[in-house]
Amino acid sequence: MGQETGTLESVEMTPSFWKGKRVFLTGHTGFKGSWLTIWLHQLGAVVRGYSLPAPTSPSIFEAGKVADLCDHVIGDVRDGVAVEKALREFKPEIVIHMAAQPLVRLSYDQPVETFETNVMGTVNVLQAVRNCSTVRAVVNVTSDKCYENREWLWGYRETEAMGGHDPYSASKGCAELVASAFARSYFNNDDAPLLASGRAGNVIGGGDWALDRLVPDIMRAFLAGKAVELRQPDSVRPWQHVLEPLAGYMTLAEALVVKGRKVTGGWNFGPPSEAVKSVRAVADEICKQWGKPCRWIDVSDPNAVHEAKLLQLDSTKARMELQWLPRWSIEEALGATIEWYQGAQDTSRVRSLCEKQIQNFMVAR
Repeated sequence: MGQETGTLESVEMTPSFWKGKRVFLTGHTGFKGSWLTIWLHQLGAVVRGYSLPAPTSPSIFEAGKVADLCDHVIGDVRDGVAVEKALREFKPEIVIHMAAQPLVRLSYDQPVETFETNVMGTVNVLQAVRNCSTVRAVVNVTSDKCYENREWLWGYRETEAMGGHDPYSASKGCAELVASAFARSYFNNDDAPLLASGRAGNVIGGGDWALDRLVPDIMRAFLAGKAVELRQPDSVRPWQHVLEPLAGYMTLAEALVVKGRKVTGGWNFGPPSEAVKSVRAVADEICKQWGKPCRWIDVSDPNAVHEAKLLQLDSTKARMELQWLPRWSIEEALGATIEWYQGAQDTSRVRSLCEKQIQNFMVAR
């Protein structure tokens, strides 16, 4: 790729690109959104966050005083009028849409809210972008679960069919179809914003307190001195630290600005094959690194609601065309995660822990 390769390598983590960039970020009060807000602030971006209040208590957003780092707007992506008002007033150059109902098991109990948020929320954000002349690039964040999962042993590529067994997965497949339709129908002329989608695997890292997620469940139990119950210890997932896909989303946004229309469409940001491990393997590694006695117990329920047993991403496209590469091994990712949760028992350290780990990640190779 010659000269362009060097340019793209420089945009992934270079503050000079992001310094002064106006970024409209939905879902900034969530786990991934809080980390991204902190990172963008470190890089010198001007961020307006648009989201419902922090979805958990405790939360990285509240403990880390993340609202101090951005123009913090409480709003619902299901409210199209409010989304458009917040976006047009801010006049962003880049939009990163992360707001979502992100939990598979909750989607079984709340299918309407899941589809309203994940599908119509995406419609509302993209419609608002249509009516905002300052936007140059849009990254629509979905999920590896957007693919029709056939429990293949190999990773899904960006050209695979969208689908979804459960409401959450189906809603993310629908969000991808929405993005594709907007790209073809409205963002297809020379002066239109450039739109791409980012799809990541199972994300871990400090500050995730969601229910029914493996690492938060383990951390809650171990910090309380209890054994953790594993519902599906033999399920296999592509595990990665939260900073990995966030680096991918930023790389993608920069590439849209630098390279233009050739990088629109869908992109996978998954871990290498050695990070595709079973739930029991991840739990065992956490026990190994925890530093105190801890254990897990198998509570598998054959009658539980369906959750995918095997799901992997093929990220060759991002590696070859964006020069995006995972930086931390699964052992390093889990080590950083453990360090965060143990250190964050002193809540005054939450933001500094995030900032330190971002800096460590940026220099890792």
